[in-house]
Parts: sequence; structure tokens; C-alpha cells
Amino acid sequence: MKAVVMAGGEGTRLRPMTSSMPKPLLPVANRPIMEHVLRLLKRHGLSETVVTVQFLASLVKNYFGDGEELGMELTYANEEKPLGTAGSVKNAEEALKDDAFLVISGDALTDFDLTELINFHKEKGALVTVCLTRVPNPLEFGITIVDGDGKVERFLEKPTWGQVFSDTVNTGIYVMEPEVFDYVEADVPVDWSGDVFPQLMKEGKPIYGYVAEGYWEDVGTHESYVKAQADVLEGKVDVEIDGFEISPGVWVAEGAEVHPDAVLRGPLYIGDYAKVEADVEIREHTVVGSNVVVKSGAFLHKAVVHDNVYIGQQSNLRGCVVGKNTDIMRAARIEDGAVIGDECLVGEESIVQGNVRVYPFKTIEAGAFVNTSVIWESRGQAHLFGARGVSGILNVEITPELAVRLAGAYATTLKKGSTVTTARDHSRGARALKRAVISALQASAIDVRDLENVPLPVARQQTARGSAGGIMLRTTPGVPDSVDIMFFDERGADLSQAGQRKLDRVYARQEYRRAFPGEIGDLRFPSSVFDSYTGAVLRNVNIDGIAESGLKVVVDASNGSAGLVLPSLLGRLGVDSLTINPGLDESRPTETAQARRAGLVRLGEIVASARAAFGVRFDPVGERLSLVDEKGRIVEDHRALLVMLDLVAAERRSGRVALPVTTTRIAEQVAAYHGTQVEWTTTSPDDLTRVGREDTTIFGGDGRGGFIVPEFSSVFDGSAAFVRLIGLVARTQLTLSQIDARIPRAHVLKRDLATPWAVKGLVMRRVVEAAGDRNVDTTDGVRVVEPDGSWVMVLPDPAEAVTHLWAEGPDDASAQRLLEEWAAVVESAGH
Repeated sequence: MKAVVMAGGEGTRLRPMTSSMPKPLLPVANRPIMEHVLRLLKRHGLSETVVTVQFLASLVKNYFGDGEELGMELTYANEEKPLGTAGSVKNAEEALKDDAFLVISGDALTDFDLTELINFHKEKGALVTVCLTRVPNPLEFGITIVDGDGKVERFLEKPTWGQVFSDTVNTGIYVMEPEVFDYVEADVPVDWSGDVFPQLMKEGKPIYGYVAEGYWEDVGTHESYVKAQADVLEGKVDVEIDGFEISPGVWVAEGAEVHPDAVLRGPLYIGDYAKVEADVEIREHTVVGSNVVVKSGAFLHKAVVHDNVYIGQQSNLRGCVVGKNTDIMRAARIEDGAVIGDECLVGEESIVQGNVRVYPFKTIEAGAFVNTSVIWESRGQAHLFGARGVSGILNVEITPELAVRLAGAYATTLKKGSTVTTARDHSRGARALKRAVISALQASAIDVRDLENVPLPVARQQTARGSAGGIMLRTTPGVPDSVDIMFFDERGADLSQAGQRKLDRVYARQEYRRAFPGEIGDLRFPSSVFDSYTGAVLRNVNIDGIAESGLKVVVDASNGSAGLVLPSLLGRLGVDSLTINPGLDESRPTETAQARRAGLVRLGEIVASARAAFGVRFDPVGERLSLVDEKGRIVEDHRALLVMLDLVAAERRSGRVALPVTTTRIAEQVAAYHGTQVEWTTTSPDDLTRVGREDTTIFGGDGRGGFIVPEFSSVFDGSAAFVRLIGLVARTQLTLSQIDARIPRAHVLKRDLATPWAVKGLVMRRVVEAAGDRNVDTTDGVRVVEPDGSWVMVLPDPAEAVTHLWAEGPDDASAQRLLEEWAAVVESAGH
């Protein structure tokens, strides 16, 4: 006997899950409903099956193919237009006209004994046997009344309570003889229970009803979809579950990694190659699809998560459904009954209320509170670029495909035949992505000079030697699972705002230039990069007095690429030095704030016991520098900026110093004392770079370990700053702690407030209004200066739904009061 599987329905009540996926493909326990149906047919010997398809038909065909993987023979009957339940079977008449056949829905979950149903049909000599089941609420279904012999007496489609005369309903599973096709007109919409069966009964044809025992759930609503998952996990329905039952009710599929510190309370299912980190709690009736990543601290209860979803740290999912390829970022909450469609982005700390529907390809911004469905708004990030280039989680937001498209867009902004310098840090992720970047550049008629793994300042300096631009890939500082793709201009500086916008536009339009076969770019690996860099530093930075000083320094390369430059640099300086942590550690391409702090404490102990003049610690890409004084005490970054400023200004006695507006105003006192002046810049590094390029600039820094040595380059450079510091200390004959002691203490406090994108403009307007007649500086954001010189600064973040606040006062208490006062202004505008 053959079977017909009805797989043409749109499943409109199940939108947005069915907006981009036909209902039969919706997964239950990580397998499409229709696969459960086909496996049931095969169990009962019905391996020859015709599948009727209409809505998104190609997706069904592509998934199941000819049925070989299931050990079945599948053929397809395609409906050009909806033909109703009977019309679509009539459409497959050619394949069914020789023998009795079974009709079953591709989107109902059941474990009925189909063999019994077929035997009943044959015994009764029926033309049609309708498979019936008993349900507690028959309103959604067609009611059927049968007599003692099983003959159907009455049908009633979707009754009201006043019409309910039975709890026996039609499951849409039928066994039929081919003569039934005589009662179905071709190519017009016809339904079995509405059109054909009443006609058969009028003519007294044998229609029987078979009341089946077992499980049946018409997965027509979100509630029934979630219930079906729970029923499978509870064992209420007899279907196969792929995977291993590692403890009662806890199913884990092949290749899944579950951390021993994760809490699993079954029944639940974790799909193949999913990854569940420590401190995750997964509660009953949760289904986690294939390749899903659940980050530490996440909580899932009665959640159905489709394949390839990323669930960020501390996020909370209850009773919701999440479509495939969706990213749920840190600390997001999705409440009971909510449905997130395929390929959405749910931003950090956002809340999606219960029963909200978010349609596919939408973005919920960070911090948003969503209490109505999101249907029409498009997915769109305002900008690709954040503060550090294009950043995101490796293989979630930053994929090889994105790297290829970005590099292709960047190449399109340059002339054919230009040279681009590429580089990376020592992480595997950066190495893999850089290869994608190089192939995209070459395919766009760009020659590539690949430096491989070098410190960031070396990549910038090499880019400036004849390249049209550069691309550096590195692990996001402090975030080991994220990556930054940084773009440089021909001077090795970060791409300007205008350059970023141009790249943004080309990327958004996807208009990439491709090379003809004869124009494919060349790939070269320049040699002796470190020697040429070291030589340039030593030629341009004043090293007088170092060799004679007898200074001893301790240098911590923090297992990063800075260690690659140090041997040739320290050797040619002629300084007594001790290098620690010189080797590269692929598994730690960046470090957390705690690890950095612990490293500085250890460095301090070594400096004190070695009686060194000071210690420096590089960040993993050699861009930034942290200091420890001769007593082994950590010189905090904002103090290190003032110490370095004091040393440079005292030696130069004129010129300008580039500092961001968020720096303490004590810097102004230090600079003025030595006859130099401060030029305030925005917080963007490319603004500091711009001022750093000017002839009169003698120094620049950002107060976070980034120092500009203008005589060598206009960008942050840890090695150049280190060489300059040794020279200054050697010539001044003062220790770092003596210099630090003569600079007044600063009291600058910072706070970040979550601010939805939609109210950022309003927040800034409120801040200006609240400033009244006080002095306002708008170099970057809004800085309000009080009559006593204390100040507060409010700055909207360019890439995230956050507003940054800084305040400086004569002491911590007054700075704190100022911060509280203006935080209240910002928050009042946000509500």
C-alpha cells in the first residue's frame, strides 16, 4: 500500500516560525515533524510515499530528497495553487489509482497503529475509513459520530460549543480506495470532510470511522508546538529520539559538549554538536538544536531552540521558541510564549515580553523592551564600525563569509593593482579569518603583503611603507571569543570616519569589484620586518644617555606578539633587561582585566626584588603599555599618562600635547608648568592620530595605556613608548615614584548607562537644556563645566545602546555627587 503525506500547508497560525519554513519542517525534539510521520509510515510498511507540496515546496524536497536516507521511496506532487485536502490528493491520482492508499498530514505528531487502521478498513470493506481520536477540547477539529458498527453517521467541521455532540474528532488520517477519485473534481479546491464525504454519505457509500488509541497532536498553534516537544521528552508519544539518554530523561546527541558544571534537569534534549558551558541551567522540556552554543550563566526552561543559535551569557529563556541562526546576546530575556523567527539578533540586556512575535531577519536593539510584535521593521545595524573596527563574536557575528565580503568591499574602494598589508595576532581565529581576507583581496585585483603574526604597531608601520591600506585581525581585548577586523589607511592609521562610511556603503550595496583572471593579485611575505621596524624606532626616538645610565628594566611580553620585537630592540638599546613571558600562547590571545592585574602584581614583585628602575607590561598585540615603579607598585594607567606627560614636557619645554577630553584637567596644570599646552581631542583614536601628525605635537595618550610618540609615528605604539620612557628616565635621573609624587591626585569617575538608540538624541538635548548657563564644551559629546572647575561629560556610544558619563571634582565624593546628578538627567530622558 502507498501513502500520501500532505505537506502543502502554510501553517499561518504558527507564524513567524513558518514565515521562512514550511510547517512540516518544524523540528520536534530536533527532527522535522514530517520526519516523525515518515518514520511512522515506514514502521508500518508504507515505504512508498507521495508527498503533496505547495508552500515553500523546494525546502521540503531539498530536505527529504528521494527518501533514501530514511529507507523510503518518496515522490512529490506539486500544487500550483491551493487545492484543498481532497484536491491535493487528486493531484497525485496518477501514482495512487491502482490500490488502496493511506492519507496522513505531514504536520501532526502521532504514534497511531496504522497497521490496525488498515486491517479495520479491509475487514469492513470500506470505501473510506476515517481515523478518529478522542480530545478534551473538540472546538478546533471536525467532530464525527459513528454507529455501533463504526459506520460514520455525521460530520461537523469546527463546531461551536452549542454544536458539540461528541469528543471524537477527525485526525485527517484516512485509508481510501481509488474509486474515491470519481467524487473529486480536478484542478479546483475540494475538501474531504466539507465536500466529498457528505456526498458519499448521501449516496450511502461505506464510510467508516476507526477510533485509534495512542497519541495525536495537531501542531497548529504555538502552545501545541511547545506541548508536542514536552510530550516527546516525557515519553507520551512513541517516536525515536536521536542520541543517548545519559540520565533519566536527559538526552544528549552525538558530538554535543556539556560542561560538567552545567545543571541539567530533565526531561530535556541537547542536539548534536551543541556546546553547553559551565554554570548553565537547562530545565525540563527544553530542546536545544544542533550546533547551538549556550554560554555560561544562561538559564533555559521549556525553551525550544532551533539549530545554529547562539545564546549569550546570563541570558534567560522561558517557554519560548527561537528560530534557527538567531543570535541572542548577553543577558537578554525572552519570556513565556514569545517566538523569535529565523536569523534574528536579540541585543544585550533586551527583554522580549511574553507572547510577542519577532519575525525573521529582525534586530532587537540592546536594552530594548519589546512588548508588541516586530513584523515589518528590517534587520539593520546602523553601522558596521565600532570603536575598534568591525567587531563581534567569532563565527557568530564575524564569520569567514563576512570577512570575505568586508575585504571585497574594502578592495573595491581602492584602485586595481594597489597593495594592501595584512597582519594578525597569534590566535587561531584571526589566522583562519586572515586567509579568507587575503583570498578576497587577491580576487579583487589587490596585491597583498602578508606580515603574518606581528604586533599591531609593526603592522601599522609596515602599512605606511608604500601600501594603499592595511587590515589587521586580532582578538578583541578582554573578550577571548570575539574578533576585531581593523582597517588602516595608507599611513597605517585607522580608517577615517569618511573612509569607514565609504566602506559601509559599498558593503551595504554588495557591489564588489572582481578581478579578471589575468588580474588576480600577488601574495608576498616580506622578510626582516622586525629589524626594519626596530631600526626605524631607534633612529627616530632619542636614546641618548641610555647606554651610560646602567638602568635595569623588567619587560613583560605577556605571551603576546610584542615579544617578537623585543630581542632585537633590547639588544640594540644596550640596556640591562630581564624579559618575562616571551613565548606566544595561542590559547590566550587576550587577557581579562583580572589576569592583566595579576600579571602586573607579579611584575611588581620581580621589579622590587631585582632592584630595577621600573617594569613595563605590553598588551598581547604590543599596542599598549602598563607601568610598575621601582618599588614594585602599579602605576595606574591614568597616572602613567601624567607621569609620561611630565617627563616629556619637562624635556621639551614647548609644543602641544594631544589628549582626549575625558582626561583629568590636572594634565593641563602639568603641561602648563613646563611651558607646553594641551590640545583636547575627541575620544576617537583617529582624532588623537590626526593631532599626533602635526609638527608641533610632542606627545599624545589616551589614559588607557596608549601612547603616541610623534617623532616616530602618529599611532599608539607600545615599543616606541617604552624606548622613549627609558631615554627620559635615563636623562632625568628621577625615579618614577618621585615623578608620580610631585603630580597632584586626580578624581575622575566613570559610569555607563543603557540607553535605547531611539532616545539617544533626546538624552543629549536634555543634557544641554539642564546645563543652563554653565559653560558647555562640545568637542565630543557634551561636557558641562561647573563654576568651581569640576565637570561632567556625557557621550553616546557610537556602536552600542549605551551612554558614557565621566565626572571630575576636587575629591571623590564631589565627583560621585556630580555623576549621580547627571546620571539622573540621562535616565529621566530615557524613560
